[in-house]
Amino acid sequence: MTAQDLFDRLKKIQPGAVLCSYTFEYCEKLIPIINEINELKKERNAVILAHSYVAPEIVMSVADFDGDSFKLSQDATKVEADMIVFAAVRFMGETAKILNPQKEVLIPGPLSGCSLADSITGKEVCELRKKYPDHTFVCYINTTADVKAECDVCVTSSNVFKIVSSLPNDKIVFVPDALMGKNLQNSLEAKGIHKEIVLHTGSCYVHEQYDPDLIRFFREQNPGLRVVSHPECHPGVALLSDFVGSTGQMVKYIKEAPSHTPFLLLTECGLNARLQSELPDKTFIGSCSMCKYMKSNSLQNILESLRHPENAVKVELSCNVMDKAKKCIDAMFHYAAL
Repeated sequence: MTAQDLFDRLKKIQPGAVLCSYTFEYCEKLIPIINEINELKKERNAVILAHSYVAPEIVMSVADFDGDSFKLSQDATKVEADMIVFAAVRFMGETAKILNPQKEVLIPGPLSGCSLADSITGKEVCELRKKYPDHTFVCYINTTADVKAECDVCVTSSNVFKIVSSLPNDKIVFVPDALMGKNLQNSLEAKGIHKEIVLHTGSCYVHEQYDPDLIRFFREQNPGLRVVSHPECHPGVALLSDFVGSTGQMVKYIKEAPSHTPFLLLTECGLNARLQSELPDKTFIGSCSMCKYMKSNSLQNILESLRHPENAVKVELSCNVMDKAKKCIDAMFHYAAL
């Protein structure tokens, strides 16, 4: 890859949207890092998985697979390399390890937590099971391996409605995202599907900040605006949105819209940046909402992980947790395929 190749990919990104600016000079500084990463990947038989929320220079230069949680979960089952470097947060690396127990999984970002995933533990799920013994326990993929190990089925933002509506049990405990759970309840009721759903109190600090007044303000200023939001947002936001879906579903919806359509994209700004580059015929407005955890991943710490894997953060899980968590993830694949 040359500096011109990278600059051509990144130059369409609006600096105000993602708190960064990609000049040709900056791209020149990145190229030696990118080329060394790509060489080390070959030497170590490694692949890089990158969530759409990480910095765009990662997604557009060194990632072998990119996308949302469900796509990356699927991609992780196809990896034939010896090493996986997962540019995202720890719970996603844990999913990759569960699906590839014999492979080395490294987490490059120093801030590998998640406000949502860290809102509940496996021990707390066990306590809830005592309280709700007749319920099916459904966990969002944004959970740690020990939480998945104590639940019955995992879901993503793209398949949560399909899976929960397909479950034979009408009594559900959904953890940990309370806002997604409320949006799920509203969607089920709208379709005439009645489920008793017990919610937890977790939330994503990026998505919970959006409110209906924000949407009203931007609609007044931008005729024809289409609002696209993530189901981790408040139900009031979902109600006023033109489309609600996972990052992958958002991409599909925006790609299929007419040229020059203005969009307000209510999710982490990494996706906004990616679409600005990929879809120059669309207009994206609004300010950046950045996840400090996702953005702690950088080309430099990916490089250091490949240079010195013995010093990198490795995902290590007990066999018991991996076995139980894999059943939960396998149940997701089963129901998603119905």
